[in-house]
Amino acid sequence: MTTPQSAVFLGGPFKSLVSPETGVMREQDQDRFMQLIHGLEGRGLRVFNAHRRESWGREFLAPEECTRLDFEEIRSSDAFIAFPGAPASPGTHVEIGWASALRKPLILFLEGGKEYAFLVRGLHAVGNVRYLHYVPGEDLMRRLTPELERLGL
Repeated sequence: MTTPQSAVFLGGPFKSLVSPETGVMREQDQDRFMQLIHGLEGRGLRVFNAHRRESWGREFLAPEECTRLDFEEIRSSDAFIAFPGAPASPGTHVEIGWASALRKPLILFLEGGKEYAFLVRGLHAVGNVRYLHYVPGEDLMRRLTPELERLGL
């Protein structure tokens, strides 16, 4: 008997990170997400990620399609991992709300020295939320691994 593969949704700012000159996310931003995607997949997890799905900005989906897909993928995930954005990413904040309402465990990466919305900072009062404070360039998988283990992922 096989067991279904555990899955996570990895979210974060998107359109605000797309360069107006190239139409794609800056390489350093792509690298941050790809390092996490590879690390998560290396643990045997299925990773849902809109950035990769939409080719880093080259193939944006229609609003109705990406909204439906994001919601379905969050609903079918075992955990939600995201960078809320500072300044706030409106789309990511909607996803955080969905994940919270769906009672998913949330792991939120908060960059040191940045200001985050009160409802993001206080979300742990109503849900299973872990905050991982980081500095740019830090090995994010090293910080994430103990949280994944805590969740049995």
